[in-house]
Parts: sequence; structure tokens; C-alpha cells
Amino acid sequence: MSAGWLQARSTQAEWMDDPAQGEAAFRSALRDLELLNRITFGYRPTLRWLDRLVARTGVTRLSVLDVGAGGGDMLRRVARWGAARGITLELTGLDRSPAAAIAARDADTPGTWLTADLFDLSAEARFDAVVSSLFVHHLTDDDLVRFLRWMDRHARCGWLISDIHRHAIPWCALWAGTRLLRLDPMVVHDSTVSVARAFTQANWQQLVDDAGVAPRITWHFPFRWAVSQELPP
Repeated sequence: MSAGWLQARSTQAEWMDDPAQGEAAFRSALRDLELLNRITFGYRPTLRWLDRLVARTGVTRLSVLDVGAGGGDMLRRVARWGAARGITLELTGLDRSPAAAIAARDADTPGTWLTADLFDLSAEARFDAVVSSLFVHHLTDDDLVRFLRWMDRHARCGWLISDIHRHAIPWCALWAGTRLLRLDPMVVHDSTVSVARAFTQANWQQLVDDAGVAPRITWHFPFRWAVSQELPP
């Protein structure tokens, strides 16, 4: 490992972002990513933020857009969250991969699915809550600045980004854990690349400053950053 290991965001490509990956490989990776999300409490920042949003606004109906929705595992968790709290939900998943839409459908993911580049979404499309979990590390800094402004435009009540804290502990834990669990080769490769492409608090502060937005930046166990904005009704 070089002296600069993890000091700056990596630009190494993830296998999952390669359009040449076949549908079978993509779906296998999505299954193991859902397992990783469960054992690393990956859903918790989003669900806790939704609890705060509902408490703040008092709404009983909520439209939610999940950007970079993958196989729809977050939307399935949000659906369970809403059912447990008596919240009527209108759920939408957005992912540019056609394989993601197929996987989400086969897993009986509730709601509507959009297969498109997020920046192609109509400017008129708005949702009460826009969430994105473990997606933005796939973006360049320039596209992420653009995405932060995009979130402000498309959310009525608020938005949340949840992603990895770039740090040696999650890198080493994922390097070892994905191998011990014999996870899909794509997940084994991409897990540590994701950490290397992820963020420190200083990264986030610079990105939100560049975007001209002022969200809350909070740290969540284990090694997650949540960047959230509450918007006036």
C-alpha cells in the first residue's frame, strides 16, 4: 500500500459500473450487497431520518424517491417502515441499470421504477423525500456537486444521502469480511474500492460548499456519513 493510501478519493472503477457485466453477475452481486447492508446497519440512517421527517412535518402520506436504488432493497425496507407506522407511501426507485429494474421486480419491490440517468429526470418531477444510500461514491466530485443541487430541486420536504466514511477500519473489515463470507467476486472487489472512493468529513464540507447548499453532516455507526437537508413546506 502506498503512503497516500486512502488520503484522497480513489478514481478506481468498480466492476458494478461496467455496462459489460452480464445480468446474472449483476443480480448475484445485488443479493450479496443486500446481505452486507443488513449486517452493517446500512438501512438505519435512512429510516431514522424518515422518522424525523414525519415527526417534523406530521404527514401521514409520503412520496419517496430512492436514487441509485439497485435491486430495491432500501425501498422494501422503507415499505416495511411505513406499514409499521401507518404512513401511506408512494415509492419510486431510480437506477440507470436495466438489470436493477428486473431484480427489483423479481423481489416484489413495491412502487414505480424508473430506468434512466438521474440527470435526465424531468425538472418538474418532485417528491416529498429524496434518499440515496451507498450510491454517491460512484460519482465524480463534479457530478456529486451537481447532484446535491439536484436533490434540493426535486425534494419538497427534505433529502438524505448516506454513504461510507473513507477510513482504514471499514476498508480492512470489508476486505476480510467479504472473503470470509465467500461473497460474490464483484462484491469482494467493489467493497474496498467503494471505501477508497468514499468520503471524509472534510470532503463533504468542501462538496456542500461548492454546491452552495447547507445540509447537516452527521456520522453514523459503523463508519457512515449522512448528509441531510430539511426544506420548508
